[in-house]
Amino acid sequence: MGKFNKSGGREMPELNTSSLPDLVFAFLFFIMMVTTMREVTLKVVFRAPQATELQKLEKKSLVTFLYVGEPSQEFRAKMGSETRLQLNDQFAEINEIQDYIAQEKSSMKEEDQPFMTVSIKADRETKMGVVSDVKQALREAYALKISYSAQPRVN
Repeated sequence: MGKFNKSGGREMPELNTSSLPDLVFAFLFFIMMVTTMREVTLKVVFRAPQATELQKLEKKSLVTFLYVGEPSQEFRAKMGSETRLQLNDQFAEINEIQDYIAQEKSSMKEEDQPFMTVSIKADRETKMGVVSDVKQALREAYALKISYSAQPRVN
């Protein structure tokens, strides 16, 4: 039978850090793969209107944005100061909305397509006639879930 001896002064072994750079690199690679940067460069001026009854959108991956407003300063010489529609990174006309919605739906999974929401980001100075025309074009494209982007009202 063995004896247990408490008199041995054992030291804690040193921590092996040779694999630490590999772990840091794997973590950094993972963060780079799952992070998305802003995909759209705004070419129109967007100052969100204020509202009192706001709800957050649940699945932002199912949201498609339409930007409506005056062209920003760098595009005013070319496009004028009239209200414009921006789809992705391009200025567009209202009659191009149907093709854009069809393209966005086709890039989604088939089971997610009925849950697609179109968020209209219209500048607070945008005339309601332009927004009505956009809504009519969305109806014709069968994009019936529409939300409006706004910020909370500050008292």
